[in-house]
Amino acid sequence: MPSLSSRTSTFTESVIRRMTRVANQTGAVNLSQGFPDFDPPAELTRALERCAVPGPHQYAVTWGAPNFREALARKQSRFMGLEIDPDKHLVVTCGSTEAMMAAMMSVTNPGDKVIVFSPFYENYAADAILTGATPIYVELTPPDFGLDLKALRAAFEQRPKALILCNPGNPTGKVYTRQELEAIAALAIEYDVFVITDEVYEHIVYAPHKHTYIATLPGMWERTISCSSLSKTYSITGWRLGYIIAPPRVVDAARKVHDFLTVGAAAPLQEAAVTALDFPDEYYTGLLRHYTHSRSLFLGLLDEARLKHTNPQGAYYVLVDIGEYGVADDVEFCEWMAAQVGVAAVPGSSFFKDGRTRYVRLHFAKRDETLVEAGRRLLRLRQRVCDYPGRRA
Repeated sequence: MPSLSSRTSTFTESVIRRMTRVANQTGAVNLSQGFPDFDPPAELTRALERCAVPGPHQYAVTWGAPNFREALARKQSRFMGLEIDPDKHLVVTCGSTEAMMAAMMSVTNPGDKVIVFSPFYENYAADAILTGATPIYVELTPPDFGLDLKALRAAFEQRPKALILCNPGNPTGKVYTRQELEAIAALAIEYDVFVITDEVYEHIVYAPHKHTYIATLPGMWERTISCSSLSKTYSITGWRLGYIIAPPRVVDAARKVHDFLTVGAAAPLQEAAVTALDFPDEYYTGLLRHYTHSRSLFLGLLDEARLKHTNPQGAYYVLVDIGEYGVADDVEFCEWMAAQVGVAAVPGSSFFKDGRTRYVRLHFAKRDETLVEAGRRLLRLRQRVCDYPGRRA
């Protein structure tokens, strides 16, 4: 038989999605894959109902339905402080996952180098492999995952084609300061490098931290490809509506890649989502208030369970430090934890370039009662970990 592509032999299936299957099999509270267990805004689901019969049910314009792009341009222009042209600066994609892949394929060639901060969302390494690029990993310094400017310059000296920036960060919850972003921007300009951003948590940033779009910094609009989606902002992760915002020459290339990857995002979902894109500022204030409450509740539950953890500045993820438990195989540990403790987490090794096993990732995009139940189960972890068979001697 002919051999398979060598690309697929260098990475595994998504560990995050795998842990959702483990949660379903064991009945564990699923704090692994980052999706909520509460409904989207009622106005949005009513808009979807209105589209159910009349549609549209056929292809929209490949790079996004005109009314969706116009609404998205209005919304992002307001928040980014840039003049986003719906016809020149936007590509609508099937989620931010496709947006990131289309961006990578639009600006990199096989053999190019791409800077990735570690820890990183698992898709970034796979994106690099699938496009034939080589990742240059720059470690962020725990516990706050600060940026090492000396290490960053050393990475730029290797002449990369692009840098991937997740802000706010997944899994760290890091929100980059303006000074850090200015340092990244200065190096990107000096070495003539693209910055590909993943900003799906742009509206989930906890005080006193503030989100700055790197595309808005001097000299950065021309070399930034901003990727995001509606998934987290409107609690519709299953709708798969993402987008790229970039200068026309990048958009022209990304539209071609997108066209042959997926043709286009779902037409009736774009039609319904226009309603959400026109929400007033009060919606985003309420969203942040909701997640600020959820963060406070969940971190308190982790403290009650005497678990060491990070304090996220944005997004809705927490890294729990399990180093004291002597875990050698964190994938095995998370499977054991789901079955024996009843809470599903993501093994941290899938986020770190060196595969370190001292962290697991949990998330708090859940109803209060779900988080309280998870907290009740996590109280058992310290007691039951003594029986975990995979502990180092």
